[in-house]
Amino acid sequence: MSYTQAQLKALKKALATGEHRVSFGDKTVEYRSVADLQAAIRTVEAEIARSAGASAKRQIRVTTAKGF
Repeated sequence: MSYTQAQLKALKKALATGEHRVSFGDKTVEYRSVADLQAAIRTVEAEIARSAGASAKRQIRVTTAKGF
């Protein structure tokens, strides 16, 4: 599943305000504890980092020359 920065922001806001319920559009998730909320934040951050790394382009240049 791909996550967005808005979802990550909502999770962090819930953690900062002490809420256990987070809404994303038409869906609402209620976390049982702060540890569960922190685990969700780590998961979303890792997935965002992984997808950002996958979209990064790498350029390789190969040069050759006939020399003496």
